[in-house]
Amino acid sequence: MLTRLFVECCVFIQKIMKLPILDHLKALATYQPGRPIEEVARELKIPFNDVIKLASNENPLGPSPKAIKAMQDAVPSVHLYPDGNVFYLKNKMANHLDISPKSLVFGNGSNELIEWIGHVLLRENSNIVVSQYCFAIYPIIAAMFGAQTKTVSANHYGHDLHAMAEAVDQRTRVVFVANPNNPTGTLASKGAVTDFLARIPDDVLIVMDEAYFEYLSDPTDLLPLIRSGKKPNLLLMRTFSKIYGLSGLRIGYGVGSPELIQRMEKVRQPFNVNAIAQAGALAALDDQEHVDRTRLNNAEGVDFFQKAFVQMGLEHVPSHANFVLVKVGDGKQVFDYLQKNGVITRPMAGYQLPEWLRISVGLAKENQRCLDVLKLALG
Repeated sequence: MLTRLFVECCVFIQKIMKLPILDHLKALATYQPGRPIEEVARELKIPFNDVIKLASNENPLGPSPKAIKAMQDAVPSVHLYPDGNVFYLKNKMANHLDISPKSLVFGNGSNELIEWIGHVLLRENSNIVVSQYCFAIYPIIAAMFGAQTKTVSANHYGHDLHAMAEAVDQRTRVVFVANPNNPTGTLASKGAVTDFLARIPDDVLIVMDEAYFEYLSDPTDLLPLIRSGKKPNLLLMRTFSKIYGLSGLRIGYGVGSPELIQRMEKVRQPFNVNAIAQAGALAALDDQEHVDRTRLNNAEGVDFFQKAFVQMGLEHVPSHANFVLVKVGDGKQVFDYLQKNGVITRPMAGYQLPEWLRISVGLAKENQRCLDVLKLALG
């Protein structure tokens, strides 16, 4: 019986393998996220609670207590479809940002917005412009639509915005800038951003990925450009996954001109933001104390790691986000050592940084444990 089942499975797989695949998808890389705690605990045969995850830039304080309560209250109604227009959250966020609700669109994580951009703007004869150490999803989405990626060399691990503006050509449809940048934690200055925005043609979409915006004490505020209508080719992307601690719910949003948002809405799937996520996000906006606690914990954690790396003589990139990129030698070997000792970090070989690790800020005791194991790994 098992032998026959195995043969049938093999035949099925052979048939699937013969299905035609678009040429531009054949070499498409699969995105590799940070490893989940459950997987590492199972693999190493160690208790779940003995593993800490400092790999995916999550909020170590978790969600706001108000958000948890709101999500629990929403559970009995999950047999009903969610609000497809995200009406209450959209209007609350509009008040929060002092913009029109027509300038907002919500996605199943901000990653979904990146895919919508592909649907709306990218074709096989088009290209996007990114920085050398950009978020891995940008070139993946471009490849999905057959578009090319023009990669501009980094400047001290950050964006060279002047060179990126120079790289724009007649086929460029989108320029992606994460500020602060993931995975390096660098921050482009206000002056550099202002000059960059002025140099990009009106028929090219500028995507400012601001996933880590709330961690900044003095951020570059681009919302006035959207409120005034002066920059209709500007899209800001933000998320509830980072400082709001709702990564597991997958909810992000875009802020742009009503005309741009309307085009993105045309490719949005129905009911793409689930009811639990909407309830949690609504309540999270009411808990500024939780945001402040998270920001303080993060500032202390970044300072802890950076001072320790200086003392250890380890090169690192000064961070403006909730992680620190540090050079450890053989990144894969050090990553494996940390993981075997129950500390999950993020190796950077996929970003052409094989000697580096990205370490997310955790609770103080988690940061200390990570540092202790790192010292052992480095001898």
